[in-house]
Amino acid sequence: MKDEYDFSKGIRGKFYRENANFNLPIYLDNELQSFISKIAKEQKTTITQIVNNLLFKDKELIELAGTKI
Repeated sequence: MKDEYDFSKGIRGKFYRENANFNLPIYLDNELQSFISKIAKEQKTTITQIVNNLLFKDKELIELAGTKI
């Protein structure tokens, strides 16, 4: 690594996109991943869709119960 870098010709915000969306990498426990993969395969859908459906249902339950996590 250099002691100093020259940013004098750099352009501020060159790669900034106001409406950019970033997806968080979420890593599942091996047992959960196998279980969800099996369900996704049976339902002919993606792991992402199954996880989203499960989380939305949990969200609804939490909101109905008014509990904190």
